[in-house]
Amino acid sequence: MKNDHMHALILENYGDPFVYAQIDRPKPDHGEVLVRVKASGLNPLDAKIKAGQAELVKQPLPAILGIDMAGIVVEVGEGVTGFAPGDKVYGMTGGVAGLQGSLAEYVAVDAELIARKPVNLTMREAAAIPLGFITAWEGLVDKAKVFAGQKVLIHGGSGGVGQMAIQIAVAFGADVYATDNDGKKAVVEWLGATYIDYETMSVAQYVDNYTHRAGFDIVFDTVGGATLDASFEAVKPIDGHVISSLGWGSHSLAPLSSKGATYSGVFTLLPMLTGMGREHHAAILREATRMAEAGQILPLLDPRHFHLQTAEQAHTLIVNRTATGKIVVEI
Repeated sequence: MKNDHMHALILENYGDPFVYAQIDRPKPDHGEVLVRVKASGLNPLDAKIKAGQAELVKQPLPAILGIDMAGIVVEVGEGVTGFAPGDKVYGMTGGVAGLQGSLAEYVAVDAELIARKPVNLTMREAAAIPLGFITAWEGLVDKAKVFAGQKVLIHGGSGGVGQMAIQIAVAFGADVYATDNDGKKAVVEWLGATYIDYETMSVAQYVDNYTHRAGFDIVFDTVGGATLDASFEAVKPIDGHVISSLGWGSHSLAPLSSKGATYSGVFTLLPMLTGMGREHHAAILREATRMAEAGQILPLLDPRHFHLQTAEQAHTLIVNRTATGKIVVEI
């Protein structure tokens, strides 16, 4: 490679705007591949990290953020046998724990964290999948063992995790319901779930209406706070299972314990933070590729286009919660 430099967005201080800069291009270490980034999928967690509000997932500064990535392999490091230059890949690969993120032209990533991009999806679409899909799969499949015929309730159905959770549960043959606000009704129904307006219907009402008072077999909370408490109320006794990807508060387990139901927390970033279990993320992404190519999952994207020099605006949309789907920065 003649040019050893690249453009990237640098976060120098938490809460500050990004700095667009030219820096040295990374080199792939043992077990890594160098990827020419084509798209960086943004998540609410990226905005929290940028603001310095993500207590469990610090990113030492100065830093390049961006957890989700899609791009093309341009070089492979020693010990990598599963990928070759020219491969189109995607994954949840950095932006935390000192790992370079995807808001840059190139990134060296652990080959155990990536998979081949679905052939029928664009780079933009592929970059919108990893964090949401991996979180949803770990909750529904790894923890709750979802199967056909179960009644599954997803809280926050139109969000990045919620939209993937709905589509996974539908693909497994579950009867899927999702809460959201009234403006997201069409989205929730397009994804394949029965819409529940949590603002106008109480937990007791929708449990009565949709489960004949039995409760839901699986409740997936992607919202946290009071919504997790509502999940304990909505779940079926004995073999019901509540999953949360935002269970960071203090909650009374009494409503869950009195039912003999199960709770599982999902902390998707652990393999990046600890180095353990990274290959499992690649295995989950291979399932995402299979499902996408079978027409079973498709990320809903915000129609607006962003690039490195307008990524600040993209982050603002996440903070203000004015996005109409996943936001992706093209690079």
